[in-house]
Amino acid sequence: MILKNALKPALLLVAIILGFNAQGQDLFPDGTKIPDWYNQYKETDIKTLGKTFYITDYNVINDSCIIQTEKIQAVIDKAQNEGGGVIIIPKGTFLSGSLFFKPKTHLHLEEGATLKGSDEITNFTVLTTRMEGQTLKYFAALVNADSVDGFTISGKGTINGNGLRYWKSFWVRRQVNPKCTNMDELRPRLVYISNSKNVQLSGVKLINSPFWTTHLYKCENLKLLNLYIHSPASPVKAPSTDAVDIDACKNILIKNCYMSVNDDAIALKGGKGPFADKDENNGGNYNIIIEDCTFGFCHSALTCGSEAIHNRNIILRRCSVNKAQRLFWLKMRPDTPQNYEYILLENLKGSATYFIDINPWTQFFDLQGEKDIKISYGSNITMRNIDFNCSTLFRVKKSDQYKLSGFTFENLNIQSNNGKINKDYIKDFTLKNVVINGEKVF
Repeated sequence: MILKNALKPALLLVAIILGFNAQGQDLFPDGTKIPDWYNQYKETDIKTLGKTFYITDYNVINDSCIIQTEKIQAVIDKAQNEGGGVIIIPKGTFLSGSLFFKPKTHLHLEEGATLKGSDEITNFTVLTTRMEGQTLKYFAALVNADSVDGFTISGKGTINGNGLRYWKSFWVRRQVNPKCTNMDELRPRLVYISNSKNVQLSGVKLINSPFWTTHLYKCENLKLLNLYIHSPASPVKAPSTDAVDIDACKNILIKNCYMSVNDDAIALKGGKGPFADKDENNGGNYNIIIEDCTFGFCHSALTCGSEAIHNRNIILRRCSVNKAQRLFWLKMRPDTPQNYEYILLENLKGSATYFIDINPWTQFFDLQGEKDIKISYGSNITMRNIDFNCSTLFRVKKSDQYKLSGFTFENLNIQSNNGKINKDYIKDFTLKNVVINGEKVF
């Protein structure tokens, strides 16, 4: 009896550990503990953020046709000079170019409020910024916050990028020059947050971005909660309007968001080129959790690349995907050393053209004088507890430019026109309880 009682604490501990592992909710894929920070997801309470500054109290008028960048910026600057506070956009539509938020300032959009971006590129500031894995001169976003720890965007209003003119111009340029890059057609992003910690975006709608919708660069401890992010795929495609681009960041939670855009929904970036891993401007993405989200049309729900060097401890769970082109996409650049590892996709349902897509990515390929391609890696990737419809289950190309290992497919119920899986393409490939078109095949 004494021995039996002595064993109880040890058995309980084992049970707890096994329970946590089975649920996949308390450990990152590499086995490290997920901090309690990820379980705290209340929307921003602006009452805790200091003085409020209604822009209409400072000669800003409700007018969708008049550019009011300087007046709105003056309110932001005033708030900073007075020790900080919340810049409030009231009900109405307010047209602006680039706005720059300062330390201890915040943005809140009331219900019925719209901050609308100008469709004239000259209303956006040219400065040194980050774009497509490079640090260079380009246009600022509509909303910018650099080195603004604790920054928040909140409310029930809308940030509207007003992108139609930019999209039309892009596609006309592509007709004239099919090789033109995304950046050749000059256009701003919607929201750009950089070099900041303890940031939260909650509640607002982010729509019709001319370019990337939300770009996060070198940020830590950032939460995106209950956002609605949308740009159209028709009748005019909104090119490269990624919902969220995570670029050299650490500790990110994306929860209860809706994302439907004409490009990747969540794209993990960080740098490109044969020397990308040696450039201090670049970096990896670590400890990213995307959960309880809904994905509409997009090129992929979760993408590693196209400009990325290291992604580790990435979780996509408890999400639904509706008619995406891909559920999961590894873009493997032969001109960039890449390492995608410890990635978990679980408890998902929905539909896409491709379930998993791993192929060489050679768009705008440039070895910069190097003779040999850069070897990349994808390892310790798990896809489990997924009920899904797709045209092609396994769109994976064998290539000498990358090595794939340690993949697990477990508890998959797949309906697919092409359900073939080639086990030879991946080293240490575990398949367990994989059902395709009603038949258990592994």
